[in-house]
Amino acid sequence: MFTAMAGPDTVVGPDGPAPGEAGATGTFDLRINSDEEIICYEITLDGVTPPYQSPARTATHVHEAAEGAAGPPRLAFPNPEDDGNGAMRSDGCLQGPFTTGVLAEGTDTGEGFSLKEIEADPAAFFADTHTSAFTAGAVRGQLTRVPMGGVDTGAGAAAGDTGQPLLGAALLAVAGTAVAGTAIARRRARG
Repeated sequence: MFTAMAGPDTVVGPDGPAPGEAGATGTFDLRINSDEEIICYEITLDGVTPPYQSPARTATHVHEAAEGAAGPPRLAFPNPEDDGNGAMRSDGCLQGPFTTGVLAEGTDTGEGFSLKEIEADPAAFFADTHTSAFTAGAVRGQLTRVPMGGVDTGAGAAAGDTGQPLLGAALLAVAGTAVAGTAIARRRARG
């Protein structure tokens, strides 16, 4: 899994740093199956004010560029929509071959792109969304890999732990409840 925690302070336009939308944030959670060229996404934006605007098919993308640099979009996601609770959300899956609607030297910037490139070097990519007020980007964040076991939560498990001790404890609790319930049912049946 890959994620980008996006904010307004890291937006870069073609001429260098550009202002993003003050107070806006975004979370881009991406799950990749590069063998099938499938990417599933959960995108949440808070404080981003539509309308969206971009020369691409959509205004929500993964671009290829290192931190502090601008670069071409490689993936175009459906723009997040109001969820009724004040956030903008978009989720689903896309399957390659990918297109963005942006042409560079006559070729779509998604053409020939493989999700294996993100797997090989996630820091070489960033996620963002563009609006009419912030055409360089309302928010931007570099992609990072999330460990398969998750992150240290402070709940006694760390990244890479399988959760087996917690699973065992949960099963014991369920079994104990079942035994107690059986005993109560037998007493009621006798009495």
